[in-house]
Amino acid sequence: MTDTQADTQAGTRNDSRNDTRAGTRPGTGRRAPRPRHVVLALLVLLVVAMVLSTDFRSASAPVPGAAEEFDAAAFGGEQYADQIKPAIEEDPVELTTLVPMLLDDPEAAGVEYGNREGSSSPYTYAVTFTGTAAKAEGGLMDVEVDGLPGDVRVSVQVGPAINGTTLRDVTGTVKFNDFVNQVEYADAATALNQEMKADLLDGLDVAALAGQEVTVVGAIGPLNPEVLIVTPVSLEPAS
Repeated sequence: MTDTQADTQAGTRNDSRNDTRAGTRPGTGRRAPRPRHVVLALLVLLVVAMVLSTDFRSASAPVPGAAEEFDAAAFGGEQYADQIKPAIEEDPVELTTLVPMLLDDPEAAGVEYGNREGSSSPYTYAVTFTGTAAKAEGGLMDVEVDGLPGDVRVSVQVGPAINGTTLRDVTGTVKFNDFVNQVEYADAATALNQEMKADLLDGLDVAALAGQEVTVVGAIGPLNPEVLIVTPVSLEPAS
């Protein structure tokens, strides 16, 4: 090898090293992309892809897959007129038939005429009776019903507050497992009471019924068969 050839080869190697240090691929004259630039480019592409694939929702939009919030008022409006009231009015037991059974064998009375949730809850009953109404006091109107033992007191809820869960429980179709929790289950009972009040009691002159014979259809959930509090769905002067 001549001195000229050796110098040429050495110069080529040096140029290649210099190109590599400077970020230029040997023999191309172009700079190779720096790793930092490649990473930044990939990050930009990733952000663009995320933006294009994101479904933006307002803060008030429902969360996909989340359970809908229970609307007690809507439940009461749908259930009372279409389900609960017709079921109570369809085949109520005469109070004069039920009470002797409650006094003698409450379990047998429940099996024959009542409904309940589970095996430990009290039975509820759809009932009807006719009797003489007294003056309403404290949200209750006593009714004297012929044929009942003298120590049995019958009172009808006339508001303004309507308490209890008998309208919810009496048909046996509204179950605890239909609701998310105990709060919703309780709210369902309150909503049905409010629907009954709006349907029946808000337009009823309760004071005018005092001393008159009335016919009542409603629901009871007696813990004591001698103290019966009736939540009515129908309350009118006897014909």
